[in-house]
Amino acid sequence: MNAVYEKLTRCLEDVRKKTDFEPKVALVLGSGLGDFADGIKQECVVPYSDIAGFPVSTVPGHAGCFIFGYLGDVKVVCMKGRVHYYEGYPIEDVVLPTRLMRMMGAEYLILTNASGGINPSFKAGDLMMLTDHISSFAPNPLIGPNIDELGTRFPDMSHVYDEDVAGVIRECAKELGVDIKEGVYVMTTGPSFESPAEIQMFKKLGADAVGMSTVVEAIAANHMGMKIGGLSCVCNMAAGIQKTPLTHDEVQAAAAAVAPKFKALVAAVIKRLGE
Repeated sequence: MNAVYEKLTRCLEDVRKKTDFEPKVALVLGSGLGDFADGIKQECVVPYSDIAGFPVSTVPGHAGCFIFGYLGDVKVVCMKGRVHYYEGYPIEDVVLPTRLMRMMGAEYLILTNASGGINPSFKAGDLMMLTDHISSFAPNPLIGPNIDELGTRFPDMSHVYDEDVAGVIRECAKELGVDIKEGVYVMTTGPSFESPAEIQMFKKLGADAVGMSTVVEAIAANHMGMKIGGLSCVCNMAAGIQKTPLTHDEVQAAAAAVAPKFKALVAAVIKRLGE
């Protein structure tokens, strides 16, 4: 058996010792956005530390547990806190939680993150729906022997962010009166913020926002056939676009400020997907 797949199956066994809950929708909460989990009617909480070999986040603002429960009538698993490549984990461990949620039964994946705005029409506090991404600056999680149990060797990437899910996000945003931007997200490895020259390069490549997560998870989920939606909180304008230095505290503060409309939008989307 492939070593990565064997580790996944062991992690699933550990989760199943705690709960047999089978979610329909999986949700990954990014920097400063963990409060959303408070609105879930909880059935079970599984700390990452209870899962043998599971990567545990070391970043402030990222808790470490799976929350299983209901949002309305929809069965969800919420990943409260994610791990990042810059923390030193191999890329297969960074995407392990996403793969694991699919193996638990999740059909849909909603990825959220905090990002720096590149598009000059954006401002701190905007929400952006991901329509596409640029993955060229982070390792591809599918490198190595293909795990046939998960998906095909050469997965198509034409519509990583599902068009039907995107339609639901647009409808829910309109109904809630939430102004939502749309654009292309580029992932860098971090942990250093990007240089002004790098931001200008990303802008020329067509990126609207930049961050240090999400893309590798989307690739792994797409490989496994999940229907993916992506939402980014633009927490600051990227280097060279704004004059002040970038800080993680700024990211967390901006995420907290936009949290109410973010939570309302994500809740509405999940409930609609569950219909």
